[in-house]
Order: sequence, then C-alpha cells, then structure tokens
Amino acid sequence: MNIKNGTFVNHNGAEQWGAGKVMVVEGTRATIQFSDGIIRKISSSHYANLQQADPASFVPLPEAAPATPRAVARKPKKVKVAAAAVEA
Repeated sequence: MNIKNGTFVNHNGAEQWGAGKVMVVEGTRATIQFSDGIIRKISSSHYANLQQADPASFVPLPEAAPATPRAVARKPKKVKVAAAAVEA
C-alpha cells in the first residue's frame, strides 16, 4: 500500500483506534490521526499492518474550543515569624 498525505487507513492490529488519516509522511515515518483522537507515528516497517479505509469511516474529533483561563483559588502564604519576635 502506498502511504501518502491524505490517505485513509486502518491498522490491522489495533481496530479500536478506528480509521486514520495520514497527516504527514517524513522519511521512514507517517504521522496519522486516528478516530480515537490520538495522533500516532507509524514506522515504515509497520506499513504492512495498514490497509486502505473508507474515507467516510474516519471521524475526526471536533476542533477544541479555545481554553479560557479560569480563576484558581490559592492558598494563603505562610508567614515566618522571627525567633526574636516569638521570645518577646
């Protein structure tokens, strides 16, 4: 199978990953985004485990909404008391 950008694949040994879309092919590795939401790098020595998938079977995760900073309650700082002030 020819692995190139935009190809849809399934991994024979990991059906739970779902279909994947080849994002980048660099040297001896392909970066593939699978339907389970995880992006994996597959070595060319494992390309034999990949098979052509139906493009309709690939379900990309929705784009994440930009994170809004949330207020974090902080613990009050401990104040060190000088030893001389304690004795007085």
